[in-house]
Amino acid sequence: MLIIPIKEGENIDRSLKRYKRKFIKTGAKQQLQERKQFNKPSIVRRTQAQKAQYVQGLRDTENV
Repeated sequence: MLIIPIKEGENIDRSLKRYKRKFIKTGAKQQLQERKQFNKPSIVRRTQAQKAQYVQGLRDTENV
């Protein structure tokens, strides 16, 4: 559970923005999205390998 202390005289929009930032930063949003649907371990490994290849390709073109 995330707790965001609201300071004296602080705008509610600003506190909501801090809450959203903290929510994303803790990884709670990512965890909820991952638990929404089951992915087979082989598919998870495949997507990680594809992402690594993509990033490596970007780095290679950047260095050339």
